[in-house]
Amino acid sequence: MPSSPQHVTAPSSPVLERHSLRSDCSSCFALCCTALGFSRSTDFALDKPAGAPCQNLASDFSCTIHDRLRPRGFRGCTVFDCFGAGQHVSQKLFGGTSWRTNPKTKQDMFAAFTTARQLHEMLWHLIEATRRTYDPDLKEQATELRTTIENALGGDAHDVLDLAVEPLHEQVRGVLMDVSEEVRVAYFANGGDHLEDALTPGADLIGQNFRAQSLCGADLRGAYLIAADLRNCDLSGADLLGTDLRDALLHDADLSTALYLTQPQLNAAQGNHSTGLPADLVMPTHWHED
Repeated sequence: MPSSPQHVTAPSSPVLERHSLRSDCSSCFALCCTALGFSRSTDFALDKPAGAPCQNLASDFSCTIHDRLRPRGFRGCTVFDCFGAGQHVSQKLFGGTSWRTNPKTKQDMFAAFTTARQLHEMLWHLIEATRRTYDPDLKEQATELRTTIENALGGDAHDVLDLAVEPLHEQVRGVLMDVSEEVRVAYFANGGDHLEDALTPGADLIGQNFRAQSLCGADLRGAYLIAADLRNCDLSGADLLGTDLRDALLHDADLSTALYLTQPQLNAAQGNHSTGLPADLVMPTHWHED
């Protein structure tokens, strides 16, 4: 049986607040397909330098192989998510005028997108932190950081580009870690002594078998769970901030109240219709029942 928290936690997923942090590719000038670069690998079939349009990009900013990305060797495209930064930069910061229509904006638009994506991801996590914490001081800190980020995003492109992202990121990280510690202690970590040493931040857990284990309240921040077997695991209250879940098996696992889970992490993993997810995340299209 899944472990239960010692008190009832608030929902991990404030759907309405995160609505604007969902990607809307139809309102974006394909910034992820242009501003970002990638190298030929198992995730990408070719090399593409940053700032250059992908060879699969159509004139209307759509992808010519969108329905065939995985079989054509572009799995990395199906994993990526900009947390809504693309449409914000395209429509709000640059007034709906594309870099093709006004080539002079290209450099600033691409730079603003790179920064805005980081800011949107921070907002994604801060929204959860404000909902999960019971500490008024932590809630206030998270809210102040959200306000700083939202004020910058509410300005123009120069406000975003002038923002000191690195120290802001460190502040956000500190708040997220404090909230994580508060939330995780509310769960019974009954995985057993044999797991305690393994379940640590940044741990190399590639290919490990945790099937049907209780990982409640585990601190898996930044851990490498590539191809790990997490089927039927209870991950209630587990910290998954930055956890590498590429090809991890999440079939029948409960991640519904896991901390700091994102859509890109799910997109990179494997699962099924019985995988428990937070309310504001969706089952990736490539998941299917075994």
